[in-house]
This record gives sequence, structure tokens and C-alpha cells, in this order.
Amino acid sequence: MFGINILQGRDARNQSKRLLEQSKLDCDNMVKTSELEKKEKLLQLQSKFDSENNKVREELRKREQSIERKEESLKQTADDVRKQEKLVETTQRKLSDRIEDVGRKNELYTKLVQQQQNDLQRLTGMSTEEAKKQLMTLLEKELQGELGTVILRHEKRIAEITQQKTQDILLVAMQRYASSQTSESSTSTVDIPNDDMKGRIIGREGRNIRAFEKTSGCDLIIDDTPGVVIVSGFDPVRREIARQSLEKLVIDGRIHPTRIEEIVAATEKQMEGFIRRKGEEAAQEVNIQGLHERTIDMLGRLHFRTSYSQNVLRHSVEVAFLSGMMAEMIGLNPQTARRCGLLHDIGKAADHELEGGHPKIGADLLKRNGENEQVVHAALGHHDQLTTEYPYTLLVATADACSASRPGARRESLERYIKRMEELETIARGFTGVEQAFAIQAGRELRVIVSSKNTDDSVAAKICRDIAKSFEEQLTYPGEIKVTVVRESRFVEVAR
Repeated sequence: MFGINILQGRDARNQSKRLLEQSKLDCDNMVKTSELEKKEKLLQLQSKFDSENNKVREELRKREQSIERKEESLKQTADDVRKQEKLVETTQRKLSDRIEDVGRKNELYTKLVQQQQNDLQRLTGMSTEEAKKQLMTLLEKELQGELGTVILRHEKRIAEITQQKTQDILLVAMQRYASSQTSESSTSTVDIPNDDMKGRIIGREGRNIRAFEKTSGCDLIIDDTPGVVIVSGFDPVRREIARQSLEKLVIDGRIHPTRIEEIVAATEKQMEGFIRRKGEEAAQEVNIQGLHERTIDMLGRLHFRTSYSQNVLRHSVEVAFLSGMMAEMIGLNPQTARRCGLLHDIGKAADHELEGGHPKIGADLLKRNGENEQVVHAALGHHDQLTTEYPYTLLVATADACSASRPGARRESLERYIKRMEELETIARGFTGVEQAFAIQAGRELRVIVSSKNTDDSVAAKICRDIAKSFEEQLTYPGEIKVTVVRESRFVEVAR
């Protein structure tokens, strides 16, 4: 038992000894490991420091190089500035020398000019002012000649440009307004009772409409417009025949090619009689006798012609009356003047059948029909350069201008003219105290009647001025409109 304890104590001591040795070894290893770690960290720090130090040194080196380059550039600039200063100083010295030289030469020149002027005055016997006047006179004559040449050249160039511009403007205007003008002046409308009639007018496979267009010489336009068929054609007489024939066919109800031919033929005969009657009525109205039958027929055809919405036959009658009155005033034959005035536009009845303008066509027709030279020339020359050898032509041209310029005679459309007159009267009637308003002189004057019971002179004057101001603000018109307010006294204002 005792021996066993001894052995156990020995083993414990041996084990303790081994543990101490192992502990010493572990401590030594730990010390070595820590030293190694310290050395590694020192090496890392040393490397990082060296790297940052190198970067700083590199930046400093670059900055030193940049500063050196800037210093060299400044030195070069300073050298250039010194050179420029030297050059400027040299230039200033040369300029001063030149100024002095020019001054001396100027003085010498002035002396020479003065000496030459004195010599010229002594030789010519004229003073400076007299010489200037003579020189200016010569220059003025030369310049006048050159100026006239320049003016003629520019006038010729401007005339060429103006001619070209005028043609361009007219062509554009004709192109813009051709469609609307043609549509208004070359069509007529026929009312039908119902749309079923359109199918009857067209006929089976279009045989009725083809027969009508072939017989009448006009086109029929049948579209979706309810209750209307349009007759289209440039010849106003044939278009009127076609319109009347179609109206008769619609009323009759029997629409087939044979009936169409019968109706159109009968209408043509009626139209011939109507035209002859219109021509005879016009001749009787102005008391003209002995006209050729062909001339009477052509005169009647003018009933279907318009010029700027003015009926040509009524225009011719007006010109005849005006020409006759003027002829009586100056001692010419009024009968001849009326004859010239009535027949001056006869060419418009055939200008769509023959080539040329209506003056030439009319003169040829009148000459073939046995009219005298004065009547023929009145038709030929009432639009051309007038000559005093034919006084009746001058009278007809004057009467033609009077008839065409009469306010309201020629206008774009009757509706526009009426609308303008109504606008003037409506604006005036809108003022308190106004009883009646009448637009006269084709809308260039307005007569206003105010109530004498509800207004006095001062109120009437204010109404007159307010109406004129309203026209200026609300309407667009050429020229001016004269407003006259009538009460016990009149007050007149002009809207400009």
C-alpha cells in the first residue's frame, strides 16, 4: 500500500514536470509567434509608408517640373514683351518722323496751291467764287445728262419688272377665282318634286340623260343634293333652253329620248321668239328703227349675258339713253348716238362662238349687217385709245363708264350688296331714338331719321357721332361713309 502511494507520487511529479516543460514550450512558441506578427506588421507599415512617401515625392517632382515650365514660359513672355516694346518705340519714332514730314509737305502743298490759285486768277481774270460757279455749272450739265441716262435705264428695268409682276399677279388671281366664278356663271338649277324623279331623268342605263345632254348641248349634274338638278354649260342661251326643257319634262312626267327631243326642239323655237322679242323691245325702248334681223337677234341674246353681275342688255339700253342725252347737249345727232350706244356691246352675244375680243367681233357683225361707219367704230373703239375723229365713240365710251360705275350696277353678287346695305341700316336702328335709317349711294351715305319728341339737337348730334364710330369699329369698307341725322336740324359726321 505504501509502495503504491510512492509510485503514484512519482508519477504525479513526472507528469507535473512534463506539463511544466510543455507549458514552457508553448510559451516560447507564443512568444516567437507574437514576435513574427510584430515583424510582419512592421514590414507592412514600412511598405505602406515607403509607398506613400514615393507618391508624395512623385507629386512634388511633377509640381517642380510644372513650376519650371511656367517660369520658362514667363521668361519667354517677358522677352516677347520687351521685344514688342522696342518695336513700338521704333514705330512711334518712325511715325513721328512721318508726321513731321507730312506736315512739311502739307505746308509746301498749301503754298503751291495758293500760288497756283493766284496764277489762275491772274491769268483767267476770275475770282475763286466765279471759278467755283463756272465749275459747278459744267458739272451740273454733265450730271444731268448722266442722270437722265440712269433714270431711263432704271425706268426701263422697272417697267420690265412691273410687267412681269403684273402678269404673275393676274395669273394667280385668275387661277384663284376661276373655279368660283365659273361655278356661279355657268350653272342653272332646276327644282324637282322628289328624288325619285332623278332616276327617271337618268333613265334605264342612262339613256334619258345622254339623250338630253346630246340634244340640249348642256350637261346635267345629278348628285346627292335633295330636290335639285343642276344644268351646266357656258352658252347662256343653250343653258336657258336646257333649263326650261327640263322643267317642262318634270311637269309633263313623260321622260324618254323621243319626248326629250320634242320638248327641246319646241323650247328652242320659243327661245328664238323670246330673243327676237327682247331685241325688238330694246330697240323700241330707245326708239331705234331699221335694225337688221340678225342684229336684233344678237341684241336679244344679250339678255342672257352679264358683266360683273350687270345685265348686258339693260346696260346697253342705259348707254343708249346716256349717249343720246349727251349728244343733244353738244349738238350731235341723238338718234345716231343712241344707235351707237345700244349696239356697242353686240359682240358679247357671240364672243364664245368667234375668236377675238367683243369690240372686234361686234364691229365685224355690224359691218356685215350694213351699219354705218360711226356705229361700227363705236363698237370697235369704245375700250381702246379714243380719237376725236369719231365723236360718237367718245360719247359711247363716256356713257359706258357712267353705266358701269353707277353705284350698285356692278357688284360681286346681289346678296353681298344687300347684306352690306342691311348692315348699315341695322347698326343705325340699334340706337335709341332712331325711327328710320336708309342706306343710299351704294352704301356710301346713310340717312337717319330720329324722333323729334324723344331727342333734342344735342342728343341727335351724339347719335350721329356714335353711329359713325360704330361703323369704324364694326365694319370694313373702302373710302368713307357719310352719316346724316335728320331732325328739326341736321348733324353730319363722316366715318373715315
